[in-house]
Amino acid sequence: MKNIETTQRYTLGDLEKWSEIARDIDPPIRLGVFGDPVAHSLSPEMQNAALRGGEINAQYARFHIRSNELRSALRFLRNLDLVGVNLTVPHKIAGFGQIDEADESASRVGAVNTICVVDKRLVGSNTDGEGFLRAVRSEFSVDLRDLRVLIIGAGGGTGRAIAWQCALENCERLVLVNRALEKANALAERLRSLFMEARVLGPAARLEAVAWEESVVRMQLADIDLIVNATPLGMNPSDPAPIPGRLIAPHHMVFDCVYGPSKTALLRAAERAGARSADGISMLVHQGALSFSIWFDRDPPIDAMRKALF
Repeated sequence: MKNIETTQRYTLGDLEKWSEIARDIDPPIRLGVFGDPVAHSLSPEMQNAALRGGEINAQYARFHIRSNELRSALRFLRNLDLVGVNLTVPHKIAGFGQIDEADESASRVGAVNTICVVDKRLVGSNTDGEGFLRAVRSEFSVDLRDLRVLIIGAGGGTGRAIAWQCALENCERLVLVNRALEKANALAERLRSLFMEARVLGPAARLEAVAWEESVVRMQLADIDLIVNATPLGMNPSDPAPIPGRLIAPHHMVFDCVYGPSKTALLRAAERAGARSADGISMLVHQGALSFSIWFDRDPPIDAMRKALF
């Protein structure tokens, strides 16, 4: 049976008997995304457009893999005829500990979102940071190095990658907000050597880790240009904004890494405040384009990828 571009979600059980499951699928599934949840992911639409644009006879599918299934799923992946996979929530940090080799982007962050299967070995990369950098540039026409940035959810895989990118770009100021403050503190210690040079005039420290509390965040936002949501809050339409909307001012830029069919509570709050804002679609396109380059060692058809999502 021919199945041009499957919309089905596969599971760990399917990976276990993959040769039987995938035998009649054409084009063959050679790529995918492992996540939980994964039904919302637009990566298949985007990457399948890229595969068609690049005239590559393959397709990209969704795999619903739970946290306690990731180790088994990656073990199966080594022996399958797949080029690689993306890892999304909640697997980026756990996945880093289960690959055979990591490039600098993944090693630095301690998280992986792109895996290449090379001679039954799993080689990991992280395209989130560079994807975020390019998204901010395209959405707001500014560079990270000129910004004072506050990241909510700095302890997760996406937040870590963004924090490292901000530090490497020598941004003006970086504030790490996380529910588990010890994770934000640990990340700040690793980044501290990149913030030794004084740049900002005034008393505000260039690098801080702070508690996820309204009074604390309010004090920080006077010295912030870009607010980043790197938490999963917003993936469900009923989710509250990660910070109260009343804290957002017109001069802020708000970047929500979450994307979906409707605006998140954070983006609606930014709109009411008169602040510029963007959802995670642009970051998805840029990090996905970088993943495509890793898998196929060629430039991606980024216009086709973008068109598939807008």
